[in-house]
Amino acid sequence: MNIKTMNIRFATADDAEKLLEIYAYYVENTAITFEWTVPTVEEFRKRIEKVTSFYPYLVAEKNGKIIGYTYASRFRERKAYDWCVETSIYISKDHRHAGLGSLLLNELERLLKLQGITNINASITTSSDPSDPYVTDASQRFHAKHGYHLVARFTNCGYKFQRWYSMVFMEKVINEYGVKNEGVKNVKEIA
Repeated sequence: MNIKTMNIRFATADDAEKLLEIYAYYVENTAITFEWTVPTVEEFRKRIEKVTSFYPYLVAEKNGKIIGYTYASRFRERKAYDWCVETSIYISKDHRHAGLGSLLLNELERLLKLQGITNINASITTSSDPSDPYVTDASQRFHAKHGYHLVARFTNCGYKFQRWYSMVFMEKVINEYGVKNEGVKNVKEIA
């Protein structure tokens, strides 16, 4: 796959069905997400609307077909956390390991930096069993390659497919910390 021929654009609520098709694979076949059942299209549409009201939500298209997406969302609800986000990336199962995740993450980070975000966090499922059929260490390796470092581990905090899974948080700082911070901009102000 030639990633140079990709079109990256902002997602809209109208993309819900296509994005959900990608996400459903991960819900049904992996422990990457802790959801047990695939959300409805309407639920997914509302999630997209919530994220896009303030943060970037990007889709990658090839020949007009959505093959991956990424977004940032609030890390925690309290005001003091405004400069910190959590990111998610999902690539169509048929387009993984071709550089698309890097392309999407780089563009997401560029926009978050313009918004004034300082800390980006990725919550990543891990297994103590290296032969676990539902999760690998690929996400940890991917994020480490992009400058993220391990900041927390939550032991056996998720249960799916009759197995216990741990969660790690990896973090990357993308902006300098300032005492007089003007606040975080809505993505619509910078796009």
